Amino acid sequence: MPPETLSIPVASGELSSYYTRPDEAGPWPAIVVIHEINGLNDNIRDIARRFAGQGYAALAVDLFHGRNRAVCMARFMGGMVLNSLNNRAIKDLKATLTHLAGLPGVDPERLGAIGFCMGGSFAIAWACTDERLKVIAPYYSMNPRPLDAVARSCPVVGSFPEKDFTAGAARKLKEALDMSDVPHDIKIYPEARHSFFNDQGDNYDPAASEEAWQRTLAFFGEYLL
Repeated sequence: MPPETLSIPVASGELSSYYTRPDEAGPWPAIVVIHEINGLNDNIRDIARRFAGQGYAALAVDLFHGRNRAVCMARFMGGMVLNSLNNRAIKDLKATLTHLAGLPGVDPERLGAIGFCMGGSFAIAWACTDERLKVIAPYYSMNPRPLDAVARSCPVVGSFPEKDFTAGAARKLKEALDMSDVPHDIKIYPEARHSFFNDQGDNYDPAASEEAWQRTLAFFGEYLL
């Protein structure tokens, strides 16, 4: 089916989003795709379409819609440090999931999320406070505060670059998930750099990207298909 632009009602107004789903009839499992600091761009739209090609409905929300990006980033970063489990972005994502779960053809019992950098950090924090999420995939992300909140998380498949500030966060995340017996697959790619999954960026790593994608699909398939 052709992609659509949808408006998502949130507490502060509306957010724009990019929605795509399989050609086959539902019900489908569904994914929220959370962008990095570059916003809802062609790379994120392409990731949503790739999920649709694998049998998922995918909704990529624009957390910057109608807002000044610099102001948003300042608020988001402050929220991640001071109130990572219940800031405005997390509330917007919960509203996004509510909207997605109510769309025709979507199975509200099979919901997940994937996020990149900032979006991956939101995905981990969000999963600690929303039982509707059945699986998440953070890429090169930071951890929520307090870290032991991940004991309440759904299963996690995470992909991180060694040559990046998030590698240390990945190791701490894996340790915390191990201690809490949360199912997970955390991998650090030795030669990869930040944003290695973005095939339109300077740090794109085809080998690491393809393996991370296949791991993500396999893990999501275990919990959503």
